[in-house]
Amino acid sequence: MVLRHGCSFLSKKLSKTVRNFARQHAPVPKLTPQEVTKILQTNEFTKEFNDNSSVKSYDTNQLASNNPIEDMRSEARCKLTNGFLFGIFDGHGGNECSQVISKRLFYYIAACLLPTETLKDVIDTKKSPVEFKKHLLDTFNDNAEFVTELGKLYNKSYLSFIEELTKLNKSDFEIELALEHAFLRLDQDLSAEAFEKLDRREMARTLSVAMSGSVAIVAHIDGPHLHVANVGDCQAVLGVHTENEGWSAQLMSREHNVDNSEEVKRILSEHPESEKNTVIKMERLLGQLAPLRALGDFRYKWTRDIMNKIVVPYFGETAIPPNYHTPPYLTAKPQTSYHKLTPKNKFLILASDGLWDLMTPLEAVHLVGEHMTDKVATIPLPLSTNNLKLSQINEILIQRKESFKKKPLDDNAATHLLRNALGGTEYGIDHLRLSKFLTLPNEVVRIFRDDITITVVYINSEFL
Repeated sequence: MVLRHGCSFLSKKLSKTVRNFARQHAPVPKLTPQEVTKILQTNEFTKEFNDNSSVKSYDTNQLASNNPIEDMRSEARCKLTNGFLFGIFDGHGGNECSQVISKRLFYYIAACLLPTETLKDVIDTKKSPVEFKKHLLDTFNDNAEFVTELGKLYNKSYLSFIEELTKLNKSDFEIELALEHAFLRLDQDLSAEAFEKLDRREMARTLSVAMSGSVAIVAHIDGPHLHVANVGDCQAVLGVHTENEGWSAQLMSREHNVDNSEEVKRILSEHPESEKNTVIKMERLLGQLAPLRALGDFRYKWTRDIMNKIVVPYFGETAIPPNYHTPPYLTAKPQTSYHKLTPKNKFLILASDGLWDLMTPLEAVHLVGEHMTDKVATIPLPLSTNNLKLSQINEILIQRKESFKKKPLDDNAATHLLRNALGGTEYGIDHLRLSKFLTLPNEVVRIFRDDITITVVYINSEFL
């Protein structure tokens, strides 16, 4: 789906809500522009790739609303296939599930993408799961480690998985099926790990991962081939630019919630007619869960017998949702899409719903497109490599002088989106609004904004 419509920066409804809050509460401390910038840039990260590949660079950033933040992000490069992986994971019911899948899913995907013979060769030379994983992926900006006991358990699950992969016939290999297999198998392992015979403290940890949940969106880019796999309500948007039509937004994912009529029909078709009024209630699954696909969340997947034996002793009777008759009600099967990249495809935006609550895909594309143009215009000009006349040089310098006036405050495009999502108006950035959004008290901040995680991937047009 391609969007080409006009845009407004922040909904009037949201703006009115913020104004009402400001009137009804004690004055919110006002931040200086420097303090605002420091907060916005705290978690930003940029990575550039200087080799001849289809990905030029990427920017990423996060802003927490929950404490601790429930959004997670991952980026990596597959060492044996040279493809890139970018993912955003939006947790709910805690951050345990999103943390775990953000560190594990890419390894499952990387293994699924390899030919059987390559897998066997790597297993023969790399004797441990730790060595095997280091041989598969080059991860970026990832400094966290699992606690030792869980790390051993996860490596055991992974070793079992790759050994099973070596026995599969991959003659009919498709990337879409590989992505689907990785999502479903990791979800299956999260379930099995909750039943491992561990001490009570470790079992409480694996159960907390299983009982919390996470939506996820992953993009795989290899040469001109872009695949996106999605469960839940994160979104991927491709920024497209042509000389005649300017910027447009191409949606690469569909949200799995009640706004997706096909998704609602799918879920209703999987349960008896007698449950048609309870499966989805108050625009939520069983009246509780907003996303209609997710990893984890086994309280909507396990049998009632398992729930009574395993979950109730830890979490009580309320852990079983109302009208829980014919589970599973939830799936971790991703919806996949494919697009062959062309030179008019300039960048890919991945973001959790915290961004899309405040901004449309087309608004985001316009902001990143303008940001990219303004950044390019301020790069030092290598005049010595051009046979230019003085009049041409003068014209270029005049244009660049105008561009410097529009130079964005943030070099990082994800930070630029954050700033505009929270403080953008049709007249530019409203510092007072931005300051209010960043100083909302902890007890009410979730009413006004969610965790926001953004990754902007720049496509190498010259390579394409």
